[in-house]
Amino acid sequence: MARLLRAATWGLFPWRDYCSRATQAEVSKDFVEALKAVVGTPHVSTASVVRAQHGQDESKHRCRPPDAVVWPQNVDQVSQVAALCYSQGVPIIPFGTGTGLEGGVCAVQGGICVNLTHMDRILELKPEDFCVVVQPGVTRKTLNTYLRDSGLWFPVDPGADASLCGMAATGASGTNAVRYGTMRENVLNLEVVLPDGRLLHTAGQGRYFRVPALAFWPQVPHHVIWPLTYLVFPGTRKSAAGYNLTGLFVGSEGTLGLITATTLRLHPLPEVTMAATCAFPTVQAAVDTTVHILQAAVPVARIEFLDEVTMDACNRYSKLNCSVAPTLFLEFHGSGQALAEQVQQAEEIAQHNGASHFSWAKEAEERSQLWAARHNAWYAILALQPGCKGYSTDVCVPISRLPEIMVQTKEDLKASGLTGAIVGHVGDGNFHCILLINPDDSEELQRVEAFAKQLGRRALALHGTCTGEHGIGLGKRQLLQEEVGTVGIETMRQLKATLDPRGLMNPGKVL
Repeated sequence: MARLLRAATWGLFPWRDYCSRATQAEVSKDFVEALKAVVGTPHVSTASVVRAQHGQDESKHRCRPPDAVVWPQNVDQVSQVAALCYSQGVPIIPFGTGTGLEGGVCAVQGGICVNLTHMDRILELKPEDFCVVVQPGVTRKTLNTYLRDSGLWFPVDPGADASLCGMAATGASGTNAVRYGTMRENVLNLEVVLPDGRLLHTAGQGRYFRVPALAFWPQVPHHVIWPLTYLVFPGTRKSAAGYNLTGLFVGSEGTLGLITATTLRLHPLPEVTMAATCAFPTVQAAVDTTVHILQAAVPVARIEFLDEVTMDACNRYSKLNCSVAPTLFLEFHGSGQALAEQVQQAEEIAQHNGASHFSWAKEAEERSQLWAARHNAWYAILALQPGCKGYSTDVCVPISRLPEIMVQTKEDLKASGLTGAIVGHVGDGNFHCILLINPDDSEELQRVEAFAKQLGRRALALHGTCTGEHGIGLGKRQLLQEEVGTVGIETMRQLKATLDPRGLMNPGKVL
């Protein structure tokens, strides 16, 4: 979903109340000169067009731009910039590739945007230990290109070619999460510059810990491999040493520090890959199939849902020839023998739930076309009504409650009079409503916001979350309070105050 919103939503939503334009004075010329002394004059900009570019991500949120943008070249410069800002009370906003969806880079109080893309080195690859250390300027596609001849890959795929450190900061996931987990399961260590400039290694400098056995035998069903997950493999370590600081910073959205390197878990490339599509008579049947496949411990790598509106749009936009009906896109990874069994199980379950037009894509070109269509679903839906803008929800619920909420959401969408479609990473209970909006219709905008809040609260009532992968940012702070409760919010505020007592790291986000 991530690369999808900037052109489609720019200018759609006005400035919000949380964009506190008067709460922070602009930085002085002397302060800008001090920044130049740290990173070099060419790596500091106060140009209005540069600041405007760095004051927006791909979300609907629009605030004031930062007062200046800096491009550090190394971690020492990041540390010096942070210490300088801390000493002068200047807000700091981290910036990676700008592909976030919740306003995470908006400079609600002005301040300095720290663009980390010039730090773009792959620092260390340890193929025998299934891990790699990368800087913030390294993106997902860049890393996988680098790994091409190693027999390894990094599977977390949010759709955008996002910064890997930015993905850690937002707790990103995507289409492969059902098999390989999210960033929370795949980040082993972080190098973080704290707000006052101190350098933290969340798991200890140079350390990396136990990789679940599932990563080594991806073709083996979860229920078989789970008892083996406490095995220690060569070059990896278990740890029971203190608090899980890595977990604290993953998903912190830049509010606790600047991530300047991340150690990531790598996975073996699958021996064989197969993909398929199958159409269903109803949303209920498609989602029931998802639940049954997971309950049967079929180790599906991807299982994506597209409703009939999305399939019609994808047929037109991506030149597919699929049935216009609720549809699942599936992908399986493993050895040839294991794959044959997985495929047979999945097909039997789907047919039991009324599936039709079961089509297998075995060749790489066919699979690429299929997943390109899935990744382009946003553009395909926008093309249904040229001139309209888009907005995406992001709820996630326990798998057992997925059929209930998706069927109800489909009914609510029809009753609302809004134009939209439903797509989702249903293998982990996460789905999105993509809503089309006339930017000149304020009443329609209010209905969209009301629909999104209602859906978020329905997910919470089913013991789910208001955000599966996009994060809290600016727009979901009230829902976060409802989700974690008063004590949860107070605890988060205490952690924030301890690490960032002056409240300078990405202010206004999350809390």
